[in-house]
Amino acid sequence: MSEPDGVVRRPVLQVRAAEATRHDDLLVVEEPLEIRVVVEREGREESLPVAVTMRTPGQDEELALGFLFSEGVVRGRRDVAWVGHSRDPHEPQPQNVVEVRLAPGVPFDHQRLSRHVYTSSSCGVCGKASLELLRAACPAAPVGRFRLPPHLLYRLPDALRRGQDVFARTGGLHASALFDARGRLLLLREDVGRHNAMDKLIGALLLADGLPASDTVLLVSGRASFELVQKALMAGVPLLAAVGAPSSLAVQAAEAYGMTLVGFLRDGRFNVYSAPQRLALPA
Repeated sequence: MSEPDGVVRRPVLQVRAAEATRHDDLLVVEEPLEIRVVVEREGREESLPVAVTMRTPGQDEELALGFLFSEGVVRGRRDVAWVGHSRDPHEPQPQNVVEVRLAPGVPFDHQRLSRHVYTSSSCGVCGKASLELLRAACPAAPVGRFRLPPHLLYRLPDALRRGQDVFARTGGLHASALFDARGRLLLLREDVGRHNAMDKLIGALLLADGLPASDTVLLVSGRASFELVQKALMAGVPLLAAVGAPSSLAVQAAEAYGMTLVGFLRDGRFNVYSAPQRLALPA
C-alpha cells in the first residue's frame, strides 16, 4: 500500500516495559525548500534566493507565495507572473527549489528582505523592531463583524484534528485551519513547521483571490508566536485561536491591531488575550 505524500515508512524498535519488538513506523518527511524571487534586471532574468525553510514536501508553491505575502513582497495574485519548481536543468534538487517570478513593475528590495527575514523566536530580532516591521507592512486592521459563542470555538479543535490526514498517521505535523463564522472548515494545511503550515494556507488563499480573509477564524495546532500573529494579520484574519499558549509579543501585536487572540483552546475552555468583543461571552 502506497503512503500519502509527505510520509515515509521506517523500521523502529519499540520498547514497552521489558519487551522490545520491531515494526514499521510512519514518519513525516522533512526536507529543505529554497525560495527564490525572479526579477528582470537590465534585460535579463535574475533568480535571487530569499529564504530556506525546512518543510514537509507538498503545496510548495503555496508555501512560497504565503511567505512572500507575509513579508510584504507580493500583495495579491496579480503581483505573481509565475510560480513553480526550478526548471534549471543544472539544478541538483529542483524539487526543493521554488521560484516566484514577479509581474512586470512589481518592486523588489532584495537587501531589505534578506535583512528582515527571520524564521524563529531565537533569531535575535527584538520585540520593538518586530512591531515596527509589522506596522510598516500591515497598516490596516482586520475586519471581523461577528460575535462567536463559546460552544462554536470549543468544536474547532476536533474539526482540525479530523482534517489532519497525515497527523493521524504520524503524530508529527502542525496545522493551520481556516473556518467561517459558523464554524465550517474552509481550508486546512499541514507541515512539519508551524510557520510553513500558515504560509501554505495563506498562499492557497492568495491563489484563490481570497485575501484579505475577513470574517474568518484561524486555528493553529500549537502555540501562538509573534510570527503566526504577524502572518495572520497580514492576511486580514480577525480572530486567531491556538491550542497552546501565546507569547507576550504575540499579545502585543494582536492588541495593537484589534485582533481577537485566543489561547489554550482545548478541553472545553480557552483564554482571551485581546479584543473580546468578537466573542459572545457570558456576563
